[in-house]
Amino acid sequence: MLICLPVCLFAQIFQTPPALVPYLQTAPEIHSHAAVLIDAHTGALLYSKNQDDEIPPASLTKLMTMHLVMKEIEEGRASYDEIVPITVESWAQSQPPRSSLMFLEPGQIVTLREILLGLAVVSGNDAAVAAALRLSPDMKKFAAKMTMEARNMGLYITRFAESSGISEYNKTTAQEFASFCRQYLIMHPHSLSEFHSVDEFAYPLAVNVQERRRNYPGTIVQHNRNDLLKLFPGVDGLKTGFIYESGFNIALTAKRDDTRFILVLLGAPNVRYGARLRAQDGMKLLEWAFELFKTVRPSGSQIENAYPKTAKLWKGRENEVELTLSQSADFTSPFTRAKSLSYKTVLNYPLTAPLKAGSEAGFLIISDEKGELSRAPLVIVKNYEKGSVFKRIYHSVILSLNKR
Repeated sequence: MLICLPVCLFAQIFQTPPALVPYLQTAPEIHSHAAVLIDAHTGALLYSKNQDDEIPPASLTKLMTMHLVMKEIEEGRASYDEIVPITVESWAQSQPPRSSLMFLEPGQIVTLREILLGLAVVSGNDAAVAAALRLSPDMKKFAAKMTMEARNMGLYITRFAESSGISEYNKTTAQEFASFCRQYLIMHPHSLSEFHSVDEFAYPLAVNVQERRRNYPGTIVQHNRNDLLKLFPGVDGLKTGFIYESGFNIALTAKRDDTRFILVLLGAPNVRYGARLRAQDGMKLLEWAFELFKTVRPSGSQIENAYPKTAKLWKGRENEVELTLSQSADFTSPFTRAKSLSYKTVLNYPLTAPLKAGSEAGFLIISDEKGELSRAPLVIVKNYEKGSVFKRIYHSVILSLNKR
């Protein structure tokens, strides 16, 4: 049995497990101002640079817009197949100059699924406005909803002024956005195949326009803005972004075998070839990570037999406490290690009542022939109250004798 933690607790200050530290100095140099690279499954921090600097996310903002739309769908308040009204505000012609566009216009018949594709594949600012106005009466209220959701996800710096990313007043950090991406993938794993890894998007089709235009709908075919979908094996998301105030940004995820990494790059240089520098940074860091690190998932039977399910309780009404792991025992390992695993339990002594459910009781330490690789916290399953006065006195005597 595991004690399940709320998703927002994944919004952590990522830590590098000690076994990985010797490998970090081999990381390549990058051009981007800020970066965070983590194991998507374990949350282990593999690389960071200026991770707490505040930078406008640019079109990475659209991932929060997509998250709120998909959350609305999953909670039954919206549908992928519903028709989204296209207003003057969401009209392509109403967007700022040089905007990425889906090419929406009033009178079109467009589904919420198509809006999500317009956000994910072609980064349509018009799609971002349409999505926002589907969920809120105006952009200001939707931006407040975005910022509130960021707080609910444990992101305390990230904030939003609008839904597309065009504003320099949207802010995030590499660390917080990596945390957001990790939660996003946990909550919306289908988004990779359905939206983010889609190669091209054609719009409008005949079904989207008014009947008089169906023979000549003016279809425009656009390719996914994320070039690494084709350039780097394993990449299947997530989103690119650029405004002058931030430079070139990207949120990447890639999977090979059983290992998935998340990489957030913010502030690649704002130069003519900045998109190329951003792509080079992404490929260098991901290739380095796949060469050196892997996710290890010990089998359930191994873990079940690796630690005691009960331990001695001192000064309590009961004589034993039930123990469980507070989280998965999966961990990130150097690629050349963890070929054979051994397990050792270290318990806090003495475990003395009263104890609250979830309080730490010790660790399950996982090692290979070269030493410790990981430790998973063992916690108390339920509340344990104090025993009788006589029992507490008796146990105090025994414990004092044991110290001698």
